[in-house]
Amino acid sequence: GAKVIISARKQQELDEAEKHLKDMGIEVKTITADMSKRETIADFVDEAVKAFGDIDILINNAGATWGAPAEDYPDEGWDKVMNLNVNAAFFLTQAVGKRCMIPRNSGKVINIASIAGLSGNPEGMKTIAYNTSKGAMVNFTRALASEWGHHNINVNALCPGFFPSKMSQGLLDAQGEKMLERIPLNRFGGEEDLKGAAVLLASEAGRHITGQCLAVDGGTLVS
Repeated sequence: GAKVIISARKQQELDEAEKHLKDMGIEVKTITADMSKRETIADFVDEAVKAFGDIDILINNAGATWGAPAEDYPDEGWDKVMNLNVNAAFFLTQAVGKRCMIPRNSGKVINIASIAGLSGNPEGMKTIAYNTSKGAMVNFTRALASEWGHHNINVNALCPGFFPSKMSQGLLDAQGEKMLERIPLNRFGGEEDLKGAAVLLASEAGRHITGQCLAVDGGTLVS
């Protein structure tokens, strides 16, 4: 039932997503933006508010990764991952909270973290910046939930396990079978597997849940 605003750097991908959502009867607007560039965030929020009014639900979903051994990790890789995965999420949430949520004493923030922020890596995975950034998102979620709770703003995180995506495809190609062995449900996440948890945290059904980081991982963390 929500009006949806989605953002990405590539207009072609936004056009495809917009058509998909509109075919489902969803009212949607797309905004091309690079969230890793802090100076774009204020304009993005202005355009979003102008389109549909105050923002009720914010999902911090932009993310990047970079694979390299820790001892040889390049500066540019570290900065790219941190700027998008941590800085962008903070400054966008700050802008939306200050402009839309705090004045109305209401709002839902859902951060997309990862089980990589809750544990170390299996052998062979060299993604220290990604893990560090997702660990930061876990505690960002907890700290902000505590700070903004008196504004009636719920702040939670989803921590997906292994989901096939453009970002994870190289890793799955190289280690897919070994990764599958670590998942008790014996399957990777699919396009239906985050929806229920997201709706719970975005709706009044989750009104008394805040500061939580929910692993949606097929049981990987307990294996």
